[in-house]
Amino acid sequence: MISTKITTLFGIETPIIQGGMVWCSGWKLVSAVSICGGLGLLGAGSMYPHVLREHIQKTKIATSKPFGVNIPLLYPNIEELINIIIEEDVKIVFTSAGNPQTWTKLLKKNGIKVVHVVSNTKFAKKAEDAGVDAIVAEGFEAGGHNGREETTTLCLIPEVCKIVKIPVIAAGGIGSGEAIFAAMALGAEGVQIGSLFAASAESSAHLLFKQKITETNEGDTELIMKHLIPVRMIKNLLWKELKTAELSGTSNDELLKILGKEKAKKGMFEGDIENGELEIGQIASQIKDIKSVSEIFEDLKTQFQFAVGRLKNSIGEKFL
Repeated sequence: MISTKITTLFGIETPIIQGGMVWCSGWKLVSAVSICGGLGLLGAGSMYPHVLREHIQKTKIATSKPFGVNIPLLYPNIEELINIIIEEDVKIVFTSAGNPQTWTKLLKKNGIKVVHVVSNTKFAKKAEDAGVDAIVAEGFEAGGHNGREETTTLCLIPEVCKIVKIPVIAAGGIGSGEAIFAAMALGAEGVQIGSLFAASAESSAHLLFKQKITETNEGDTELIMKHLIPVRMIKNLLWKELKTAELSGTSNDELLKILGKEKAKKGMFEGDIENGELEIGQIASQIKDIKSVSEIFEDLKTQFQFAVGRLKNSIGEKFL
């Protein structure tokens, strides 16, 4: 598609990074994305340490292309996960949900490239000061756990690009080649895509969850629990229970009890569409088919080229 600072940083062919989504990002998805020229990320947030090691090893068998691991820094066994990543010689780590100062130095000391996910400019600057190699700036449109500011991707990307010198990766609402083109026009050196890959054939998510994604319409997702742990999910019975409790002034402890520890697994991995947590981004309404990763890449490349051609036709070649 195009060479950027991100393709150079990771040694990949196209600046597309697959989100390290819980219950979706196993070795089959990760290796498929990397084989297609992007960067696949294992979702360590839903893996016990021994499971992460197994997925790293299976990914290495499936492809010799670069791949990485996404780790939420609030994970209870974080030190064990970090040690496994170092032992297994993983070269790229994306961190989120925590302070990048804590682990970045150790990771980089072991020759690992580190990227941190942020939802505002304040944390973007802190991540750069912590020594990370790049930043994922994730807008309000994204699925799963999100920022409280509700800053959209189109507003966030140029603001982050203004204040940091390291490469910026756009995330949140990126579901087409046209969206990739728009993000790069705003200064992003690459994009991170979640929802499209969550619904892919190679995703480890349950088929019923993938089918539910293809049935969603505009407005069928919502970011709730903004004052506790903001999360965007598909509206279902669990969402209704949480929303009702939140509006009635239920305590944070009670909200956490309703959400539970296993609801994400129940919904996305086990296929309980009504009582499970179904994390997905706003672009779910644009996804109408379950496609293979290779088909998704072909679509993105075709759409990107179409966007370039349309702009040339609209404003004229001499302005580009």
